[in-house]
Amino acid sequence: MRTVTVVGASLAGLYAARELRAQGFDGRLVIVGEEPHRPYDRPPLSKDFLSGRADEGRLALSEPEEEAALDAEWLLGTPVRELDASGRAVLLEDGRTLVTDGLVIATGASARRLPGTEGLSGVHTLRTLDDARALRAALEGGGRRVVVIGGGFIGAETASTCASLGHEVTVVEAAPLPLLPQLGPEMAAVCAGLHRRGGTELITGSGVSRLRGRGSVTAVELADGRVLPADLVVVGIGAVPNTGWLTGSPLALGDGVRCDTGCVTALPRIVAVGDVARVGGARAEHWTSATEQPAVAVRNLLAGRTVDSVRTLPYFWSDQYGSRIQFAGRHRAGDEVTVVEGSTTEGGFLCRYEREGQTTAVLAVDRPRPFTRARRELSAAQPAGRPLPFRPGRAALPSPVPEPG
Repeated sequence: MRTVTVVGASLAGLYAARELRAQGFDGRLVIVGEEPHRPYDRPPLSKDFLSGRADEGRLALSEPEEEAALDAEWLLGTPVRELDASGRAVLLEDGRTLVTDGLVIATGASARRLPGTEGLSGVHTLRTLDDARALRAALEGGGRRVVVIGGGFIGAETASTCASLGHEVTVVEAAPLPLLPQLGPEMAAVCAGLHRRGGTELITGSGVSRLRGRGSVTAVELADGRVLPADLVVVGIGAVPNTGWLTGSPLALGDGVRCDTGCVTALPRIVAVGDVARVGGARAEHWTSATEQPAVAVRNLLAGRTVDSVRTLPYFWSDQYGSRIQFAGRHRAGDEVTVVEGSTTEGGFLCRYEREGQTTAVLAVDRPRPFTRARRELSAAQPAGRPLPFRPGRAALPSPVPEPG
């Protein structure tokens, strides 16, 4: 291959570019990013950056010397419009066309918006650096009544930071408990207690009917009729994979770009990584997936076929109210949960999820060293597995096209 284009200039895209050079690709490397910023780390946006403990310089994912060594063409602040039908060219919004021999799709995901809030000031999402800049500025200058809609990771971390800054915070979660799908009812209830410990009001089991205000938000009206006064609203109700530019292409789409277990898509010489990739039937919006998938994806891209498979053990962490939550594995309803170290009522704990006598996942709150050991053991117990073919319905993965002469 003479040219490889990486569409997406954040974490997964940067790691893919690094892997291309590390695995011997010495051709033309083009990195296209919709945002004008160099690659930056997103997890600190809801924590240290939002609180003011970290400046933008600490968000950088690479040093200038490393970027120079990549010898890449950076097209930042450049949205993509579409992928041509052959998959051999990327069309940009500014009218340019990038002809490419290989393509890495790393366009990530965008914050899901609350319908009916367009044009209403004081309503924020927190996904990008620009989002974080705007929310950080809005929190300055005295106490605010902040309502966070959504008790997932972004919502909980943002609520935690706002509370630490002295604001009056309420979290609204439509489910009976925050993090219920990820942790199950027992441990979700334990982690919900972190909100109370941090001085945040947690309202569960009620959705949002609408936001009130003319020009600026003044209140959140819940589906059960309650009204919560609000100076600021943060919407944390999930993310949508950025696949709009791929609509109409031959790629298989559905909650992301559908790939086989090696990140290989339905078109030859095209792979997908990170939040936009649905790998082997699952899409994982976690930092670890975005950093570990590129090595496999690039190996398969350069080979022209699936020769390796992603075998990453799902892992995430979250910092809330001075505590670190860490989880690894795959939880399913009905798993038996056992606390094996510490206590859920004080001082942190480590617990195991088990199914049919086998450990399927581990969770820790403020137990980093025991968790690391348990995670390592769980990872070692995973079956080696093998690459599985891509089958969007009944269609098979097309054969690779030959190298250009």
